[in-house]
Amino acid sequence: MNYSPAVAVRPVAVSHRIVLGIAAPMTLAHLSTPLLGLADTTVIGQIGDASLIGAVALSAVLFDFLFWGFGFLRMGTAGLTAQALGAGDGLEQRAVFLRALVMAAVLGLVIVGLQGAIAAVAFPLLGGSPAVMSAARLYFHIRIWSAPFTFANYAVLGWLIGMGRTTTGLFLQIGINIANILLCIVLALGLGWGVTGTAVATSASEICGAAVGLVVVAAHFGGRFGIPAAVVFDRPKFVRMIAINRDIMLRTLLLLAAWLFFARQGAQAGDVTLAANAILNNFFLLGGYFLDGVSTAAEQLCGRSIGANNRPAFEASVRYSLLWSLFLAVTMSALLFLAGGTFIDFMTKSTPVREEARHFLAYAAMTPIAGALAFTFDGIYIGATWNAAMRNLMIVALACYFMLWWLLQPFGNHGLWLALIGFLVARGAGQGLAYGRLLPRAFP
Repeated sequence: MNYSPAVAVRPVAVSHRIVLGIAAPMTLAHLSTPLLGLADTTVIGQIGDASLIGAVALSAVLFDFLFWGFGFLRMGTAGLTAQALGAGDGLEQRAVFLRALVMAAVLGLVIVGLQGAIAAVAFPLLGGSPAVMSAARLYFHIRIWSAPFTFANYAVLGWLIGMGRTTTGLFLQIGINIANILLCIVLALGLGWGVTGTAVATSASEICGAAVGLVVVAAHFGGRFGIPAAVVFDRPKFVRMIAINRDIMLRTLLLLAAWLFFARQGAQAGDVTLAANAILNNFFLLGGYFLDGVSTAAEQLCGRSIGANNRPAFEASVRYSLLWSLFLAVTMSALLFLAGGTFIDFMTKSTPVREEARHFLAYAAMTPIAGALAFTFDGIYIGATWNAAMRNLMIVALACYFMLWWLLQPFGNHGLWLALIGFLVARGAGQGLAYGRLLPRAFP
């Protein structure tokens, strides 16, 4: 189901320059994210207590898992905002943002309220020494209070993407990261608060980011939203937003299940294989940061074209996005083939791990190409709000993944990597085949 189609076709400018203008800032924003965890670990590392380093590392894993599952707030908001922009509906642009903000507040407060249950389930699974667990729990019960503000930042970023203001989104993300780093240094080291300081710093930076984001969005509308509550809580539109976010959440959980399965199978192959796979997985994530930027451009331009009832612009957005995604994927794969060994040596000093990682480097180097279509079609489908189809196709791709792994078990870790590549290809191919069926429905 799309934005209410207009009779008239509104113009939407689409070009290589516009695609790159949206993609580049978001690529930089994605690349800045890993630096945040590195900075927190580095600051705690200066204290010299190994248990504190472990606590921050385990807590980061927990919050990455917990908060990543709510990334649908960004994606769903981006698609609906872009459609409202394409339709020239300023009132709906306001309403989409406020609906997303309401969902962020409600979901965030639910997470805060369930913190005891979450901790009871999560910490036994994480493991760790009593000293590590004690510090990790302290960190968790402080940072969990930032959930409503973290989710509000997702809504703000999604709205900015939908409006095509990705440079503003980049500056907000960098501002949050810089504030976190500076506060972490002051509180954890300067005041000697340790893990408590890092948790307070991260929470405070998310709160500041949400406050600045609200000011930025309000400024876009002249300092006030000026929209009746009845419009914000319009039942059909609110239900539609919930359904869209539900489908994206289920798709995200299925994707997470695929990566957890990959990690688990690697762990069963032994510590050396597990370590080698972990290093090589970073190569895929690096390529993913670049592909995500193009995917974001596809979200905005395809969503805007849907709202404008402009099929030529939609098809042009798809062509340009796929072209740049494939170009970046081939470039990243070539880089990994040529310099992957150097990257491996930089990331570990263990000779057995280096040798094992080199043994499977070719598979990791192929993942950007294998996943290029999947990344781009994710953006296309989110912009067009074809979320139910995206969810269903993810189920099919995951089934292919498990079937390939089962068939290729005799080949050990080679079979696991081949199954992963098959999973990425199945996602992109499935979405590509379904595209031809979905497109006519979007522009009847």
